[in-house]
Amino acid sequence: FCQGTNEFWKNLVIEPVRNYVEIQPAESTVTATSDALTKLTAPPERPGIPRPVWLTILGSVPTGLIWYGYYKFSVEEELYQYEMQETGKVSGAGGYGTLFPFVYAILIGFPLTLLHIPGGELLIEAAGAWILLGQVNLYKRVNELCMEEEDIKAELGLTDPPLYEWWALLPPPLDVVVGLRQVHFLSEFWRVKRGYPSEKDVVADELFPFISMKDRFTLKQFFRRPKYWFWFTKEWDDFNDISFLQD
Repeated sequence: FCQGTNEFWKNLVIEPVRNYVEIQPAESTVTATSDALTKLTAPPERPGIPRPVWLTILGSVPTGLIWYGYYKFSVEEELYQYEMQETGKVSGAGGYGTLFPFVYAILIGFPLTLLHIPGGELLIEAAGAWILLGQVNLYKRVNELCMEEEDIKAELGLTDPPLYEWWALLPPPLDVVVGLRQVHFLSEFWRVKRGYPSEKDVVADELFPFISMKDRFTLKQFFRRPKYWFWFTKEWDDFNDISFLQD
């Protein structure tokens, strides 16, 4: 199903775009010393390109999340191609099969809704469900990657999977919490796979400590411990006197 879905939607994309985003061997474009612009505009590579949180925000915010669409395509395609190479089996629909059903459903469904033509709202709802389920699956795969080898776990400083997949179903801004952690740990996984040195991510390591925390925390722990939240709450005491926040 996953391979067929990826191939079907790939065939609907114009050839110049397919050629530009064709998967490349590692370091065809991006190396350990590449600048931010090179990383932002590079085609997907195998193993994947480390894209830390600061870089993802740099690409996403000024473009109104348009670049995040390219990020989503790239990480899904990189995981798809990596799984094909490593095991011959895939657990996701790749960049084409994940992103383009959503894009086409929105492009068709939104005008239909504005024109009050039946089926428009259903297409938009289906698009949202598709991308949401894909996000849950992405978190599951990132957890599996981070746990697949003992040396990778040790390098990442992990003892347990870093993400709760079901947090993708939470309303904003809580879904952003796990989303940022996914960006961080997937980037770190690819960094280790490529043998690149560790680099400080000021957003994940300093400004928002929850992003790079090695321990997987529960919702109650997150709300109870301000030191997880922001750089200016790191020294705040835990809210241990609030009974419903206790484990």
